[in-house]
Amino acid sequence: MSNTSLLQLSLLEALPDLAVLLQRDGMVLAVAGGQELGNLKLTGEWVGKNCDTFWPAPVAEVVKRLTQGAIGFRKSTQARFQHLGQNFEALVYPQGPNRALCMLRALATVEAGDGLDSTDIRSPPYLDRRGFSRRFKESIALATLCEKPAALVVIQLEGSSDIARAFDSSTADLVMRAAMLRLSSDALGAANAGFAWYLGQLSDDLIGLVVESAERGLIRTWVSALCLRLREPVSVGDAVFHLTPHVGVAILGQDATSPKVMLEHARAAATEARQSGSGKLSFFTDTVKLRTLARFDVARELREAIDNHEIRLRYTGRYDLASGRLVAWVGYLSWIHPIRGEVRPEEFLRVAETTGLAVALSRAALSYLKEDFAALAPQWGSDTRISFGALRHHITQPIFKEDIEQFLADGAVPANRLELRIAEKAFIARDSAVSDLQGLGVQWVVDEVGRGLGSLDALARAPIAGLQLDRAWARAVRTDEVALKVCRAGIAVATALGLTSIATGVDNERQRRILLEMGCGFGMGDLYRHELPDIMRPYLASASK
Repeated sequence: MSNTSLLQLSLLEALPDLAVLLQRDGMVLAVAGGQELGNLKLTGEWVGKNCDTFWPAPVAEVVKRLTQGAIGFRKSTQARFQHLGQNFEALVYPQGPNRALCMLRALATVEAGDGLDSTDIRSPPYLDRRGFSRRFKESIALATLCEKPAALVVIQLEGSSDIARAFDSSTADLVMRAAMLRLSSDALGAANAGFAWYLGQLSDDLIGLVVESAERGLIRTWVSALCLRLREPVSVGDAVFHLTPHVGVAILGQDATSPKVMLEHARAAATEARQSGSGKLSFFTDTVKLRTLARFDVARELREAIDNHEIRLRYTGRYDLASGRLVAWVGYLSWIHPIRGEVRPEEFLRVAETTGLAVALSRAALSYLKEDFAALAPQWGSDTRISFGALRHHITQPIFKEDIEQFLADGAVPANRLELRIAEKAFIARDSAVSDLQGLGVQWVVDEVGRGLGSLDALARAPIAGLQLDRAWARAVRTDEVALKVCRAGIAVATALGLTSIATGVDNERQRRILLEMGCGFGMGDLYRHELPDIMRPYLASASK
């Protein structure tokens, strides 16, 4: 080896900071420097081994987590931590699709609350579930003892579970990490707001933030800014994902006095924010508490109603807009409670989705469809279809294909007379569900077109027969210029792809003419209410659904 090479090596070894070239899984590829790193310093004998074989588990975990984040999102990451009373900083830079350069350096000081001790994980960019739970309990106990303000912010990221079902859990985890890193990078914003904070992961789609403040205005302003960051598209490889945050807040002393109750109340407020659909932050209040208790009652009664066959399908007719010919009976779930009366679908469907009853409810609806078709088909035309909209959680499960195959094998409804509806949101999450049933002879219609943003590529490739416009746009087509444009665009997409366009909420003749002129082929609504046969009266839903 030349004198120059020896000099370069000696200079590298003399560097105070430690440079480590790591693979995604934590394997060491090369090391240099580290004279001031103490027992964290590495030598060449560790090349080819995983970093968790020589570093303490908390240190190795932070470095590996930063490395995976830097590689996955192709941007540098950093964190501060403590080990054996010494303060350190890790900076990781991506070096390709499967490795990154990690720089470790010793620090003279570290900001309060930024520490990672070898026995207590408290590191940016965020805490894992166990670490967050432990620190959250400590924070609330200390705040109570010292009479300091504290609040828990729970952010529910809608879309994470859909990504896990449509792709895999590792992809959903990468997207979740991106969201966490975005929040952790906004620490300066919190400092400007005047309070300290930290964050961690509560579950696959829940983020928790603890803030040392009870000022609702400050919390609302700061969290609203964070949510703008969370709504930005997340790129993983060549794919782009979108998350929708729903935020709930519980304040120590005002809403709860224990960590457990604070978490329950913040989650309840987040659920309230999601169900309101406004996109605004929700603080826990007595009203939220009462609504939460009411939903627990609905969940219990819904389970009983499913078991007792008290939930049925109600139908509305779909007609050819040009000739007025009946082409299909479209079924919607209906629950007539013996005491409450008619329970709105949006109320019990949300409860079903959040309590794990959605699949049971959707499978029960299939059995109702079989019974109704047997009773009513003799009164229909031989080409009139029956339409069923399975719930999203059912469609995204592997058992959905088996259920439909068994349903057709039972022979209650001929395949050529069965139409399956899939909401646009569910279609985006798992368009393969449509392809899974190709060849069975059933007809698919993508529903609620215009409510979300579908993939033209997926629509063009999927074996579907029609697109059904979201009724909010179809009903406003007479008076709202934006609705007119949305409907025209939806119908144009259907026409371009060779699909049937369907409108819901066709309530008068003027609406029918406008939609027909735009090229819409079929519709349903109050305009056709008088044409419903008497035999259907017990089975009728609102025609404007």
